[in-house]
Amino acid sequence: MAPRMAVREEEVVLRKRNEDLERELKKSKEREEQMRLELQRACERMRLAEDAEERLCSQLGELEAEAVNQARDYHARILSLMDQLSQAQQLLLHHLHITTTATATATQF
Repeated sequence: MAPRMAVREEEVVLRKRNEDLERELKKSKEREEQMRLELQRACERMRLAEDAEERLCSQLGELEAEAVNQARDYHARILSLMDQLSQAQQLLLHHLHITTTATATATQF
């Protein structure tokens, strides 16, 4: 009868151990599911961040192209203004020369 009791006790111990292992397995599966969901959320955030990065790069490219065009326009405008200023200066010098010459000629007579 003693061996039967030992077998019975061993069964109880094994059942308890089996229940403990099943509980640990269940917890492990729950943690795995939580990690899988967290990984999915992280992947979605990463995808959104990559999409946003692409949009920002595109916008930056457009802004750079616009800045280059504006710089070219400003440069052309500066050259035009410099040319106008040079022409005005030449006109003033010519007018001053004519006035000076006319005054010098008038004073000689």
